[in-house]
Amino acid sequence: MRFGPGAPLGVLLALAAGGAVEARPLRVMALDQCADQYALALRPDADLALSPRADDPDAWLRREAAGRPRVRPTLEAAVAFRPDVVVRYWGGEPRLLSRLESGGTRVATITDATDFNGVRANIRSVAEVLEAREAGEALIARMDSRLGTPAGADSVRPSALYLTPGGFTAGKGTLVDAILTAAGFRNAADRPFFSPVSVERVALFPPVRFVLGFFDQARGDWRGPGRHPVVQRATVGRVAARLPAAALTCPGWFAADAAAMLRDAPK
Repeated sequence: MRFGPGAPLGVLLALAAGGAVEARPLRVMALDQCADQYALALRPDADLALSPRADDPDAWLRREAAGRPRVRPTLEAAVAFRPDVVVRYWGGEPRLLSRLESGGTRVATITDATDFNGVRANIRSVAEVLEAREAGEALIARMDSRLGTPAGADSVRPSALYLTPGGFTAGKGTLVDAILTAAGFRNAADRPFFSPVSVERVALFPPVRFVLGFFDQARGDWRGPGRHPVVQRATVGRVAARLPAAALTCPGWFAADAAAMLRDAPK
């Protein structure tokens, strides 16, 4: 039974006391594509307003996003939607976030995790704000299952160099490094964090194995160093795995799926 805004207050209060008025679902607004993944996984039952990129090819849960409303991460959209909770990774300007928090909206921020403990912390913190602790723990259990048994010592691991079309690699202090380690590889990057790899270096000192990331995005960095003919020739017969962009664009539980893809790839 539903009543319009003109229904007498006394009637509404009486029905509420008797349990006849249905509680509305939680309203959740995701401000960027990473936030979309967390909102869809943890509160699919909520009234979700997703970002414009929720069903892009590099979104892990793009199929689950089908049919869901999309809104731009603006103050005007937030005022119209009136969210109870906002989830964000990088999205949302300071003015928007300040206005939301001052109005009582809860904001769950996904941090830039550099290992799987950081991903677990992200899941738990967002699940707490979304009132979805059980779903959060189930997501962590799924991630841990995908990770499997930790690999052996570095001395017995094969080495591999991660490479993107833009010519970047990822060293210590990145989630990519954690993915390589979980898959049983030793990271061949010689510098921490993200750094460029020159065409000359690949030509003169090609790594034993490459792990390619984001190469499934046909238009991404089409003229980048990672797509240079010299680099492409160097990768022939040396590619351990090609990881899809959807598994790499966000510090989420599906990083474990990337590790499983690499671990289980034909040797």
